[in-house]
Amino acid sequence: MKLFDKVAVITGGASGIGRATALLFAKEGAKVAIIDRVLESSEEIVNQIINSGGCALAVIADIANQEQMQNAFQQIVDVYHKIDILFVNAGVNGVWAPVEEIEVSEWDKTININLRGTFMTTKYGVPYLKKNGGSIVITSSINGTRSFRKVGATAYACSKAAQVTFAKMLALELADNRIRVNVICPGGVMTAIEESVTKRHLNSIPIPDELLADDIPLTRNTALGSENVAELVLFLVSDTSSFITGTEVWIDGGGSLI
Repeated sequence: MKLFDKVAVITGGASGIGRATALLFAKEGAKVAIIDRVLESSEEIVNQIINSGGCALAVIADIANQEQMQNAFQQIVDVYHKIDILFVNAGVNGVWAPVEEIEVSEWDKTININLRGTFMTTKYGVPYLKKNGGSIVITSSINGTRSFRKVGATAYACSKAAQVTFAKMLALELADNRIRVNVICPGGVMTAIEESVTKRHLNSIPIPDELLADDIPLTRNTALGSENVAELVLFLVSDTSSFITGTEVWIDGGGSLI
């Protein structure tokens, strides 16, 4: 098993890419800790892993809340005594609207969850990874990194672009501690994050509809599965990728090349 006896922390592990990755990590021998805001679905995943012979723990926290994240990592270490892997995955789409219609509070909420949450997860996880080395993978997006067609998604795209810069900065900062930091940039994946978007008056932005369509050349527009993304995350946290750090990997079936 590729992750035997490793302790992996996954934010947003109760659904979508996080859920698929939690199941795969457990199958590969990791002890999984899920940080999520939704108790019921978190416990459902934990029970599924335990019933399959794995080891899992659910901790309820808002990734943008400092006190809750401090407590979450303390709870995880109290149970598992170490952390080897951080999958910084939780995020929201937020409000998509013409820039003059985005409220300051809406902008702040998206940036706080996606970027402050990434910082908070890393800040409180890194001290434990420094003890034995490890791997960090951050979920960004094709949006803001290689694709800019989602008009109105300004706050979201900016937060996703900033995550890539954050990872590259940390890849150098943490290299001497034997901690690798990489980014995945999914696109064309059906996940629950679509439920976290509010769209307003996007038709007032003069972009032809055909330029906004999601095309996935590799699969003839069939959406990728969360399991496909989980396999990439497994590769990046395993010893198979031991010389890869500071790199973003797009997984979108070629959609962002259009």
